[in-house]
Amino acid sequence: MTEGEKGIPERLAPVAAAERIAAVDVVRGLALLGILIINIDFFALPDTVYFDPSSAGDLTGLNLLTWQVAMTLFEYKMMALFSMLFGAGLILMHSRAEAIGRRFAGIYYRRVFWLLMFGLAHAYLLWMGDILYAYAMCGLILYPLRRRSPRFLLNLGIVLLLLGSLIKLGTGYSFELLRDANDRVQSKLEAGEAITARDEALVAQWEEVRTGFKASPEAVQRQVEAYRGGFKEVFQVRAPQSFVMQTQLFLFMVLWRVGGLMLIGMALMKLGVFSGQRSRRFYVWLMVVGFGLGLPLAYLGMSRWLASDFDFVQLFQVNSHFNYFGSILAALGYVGLIITIYNRGWLTWLTARLAAVGRTALSNYLLQSIICTTIFYGYGLGLYARVDRFALQWFVLAVWIVQLIVSPIWLARFRFGPAEWLWRSLTYWKRQPMKTVIASHEG
Repeated sequence: MTEGEKGIPERLAPVAAAERIAAVDVVRGLALLGILIINIDFFALPDTVYFDPSSAGDLTGLNLLTWQVAMTLFEYKMMALFSMLFGAGLILMHSRAEAIGRRFAGIYYRRVFWLLMFGLAHAYLLWMGDILYAYAMCGLILYPLRRRSPRFLLNLGIVLLLLGSLIKLGTGYSFELLRDANDRVQSKLEAGEAITARDEALVAQWEEVRTGFKASPEAVQRQVEAYRGGFKEVFQVRAPQSFVMQTQLFLFMVLWRVGGLMLIGMALMKLGVFSGQRSRRFYVWLMVVGFGLGLPLAYLGMSRWLASDFDFVQLFQVNSHFNYFGSILAALGYVGLIITIYNRGWLTWLTARLAAVGRTALSNYLLQSIICTTIFYGYGLGLYARVDRFALQWFVLAVWIVQLIVSPIWLARFRFGPAEWLWRSLTYWKRQPMKTVIASHEG
């Protein structure tokens, strides 16, 4: 959901189609479509599958293979692309404002404020897995760093990512200590020994942690029944889920990763990577190194997690870190691949459609939520937890086809997607012209 420009406009205003950097839009379009492969599970299945994929639905045969492919090729990678592109957009918009000598802070903060409002509405009224809130919060924090050098931004981004990894690592070891303490208390009980009040407290604390990551079948079924209910029943479950996502999980996990990736995206934009300005050789090597290192790391982490029977303690300690870092490398591999294809003029029928999806990314992101919640929630078709993982990919494919067809048709008639139009109108405090103006010439 960022903007790009090539020319220098006379005044600060929404970027015109002719001023956009098409390569950025193509990458964003890929990320928007790819992220649905991951999000579809959280539209259609209980959120317990995030930490325990076996907690809901069959996980054998084609279903297991589907999960393995998604984890290796897409999990975290598309989010990494989106986050880096958001940071890149900050640099693009700031550069455009500086080029015409206009102040940018007010417009930027209004833009981010309204994105925050979109995120809150999306999270509480549609889907608890919203990411717009996180982008807005990180965007508020990172704006003062827009003038810093690429080296500074890269280094700081890496530091934030490392901090996020260390927080997860420390949490994993604290879980291990708590589990060991619980095991000792259970051994005492089996031996008929008396236990102290402190022992009882440790057992209760471990049970609270364990059930938070390994939900009981009864808890899973309660969520299934709620999401098969009406809007009120869904909202009563979704609201606390969204609140936890925007507070506890944001501070614990999301802030460090999204913030770090946005900083890296800011640096890469300054270095001309996203705009396709580097050499062909550069993008080929970016693809080879990114995929060559990132995908094996992601596969290793997935395999270890599966072999551990989805042990959340090992996940925090070791297994999640392979994909945590491998996904960043793989995301850069996708950048190298897409920009190589675009710069060489290959698959223009596809890249043009991906660019249209990217130009209307906010609208398409919200549209994915509208379509999927209508299909799976009880106030729609009620297919929640009734479709297995492999079959869910047909829904993904159908949404992709719709968005790849509709997006270019829409942009042939209108300047923005509907959500982008509203966002820009609110940002600039002025109703933006919506219809595309086609000049006519008389002979």
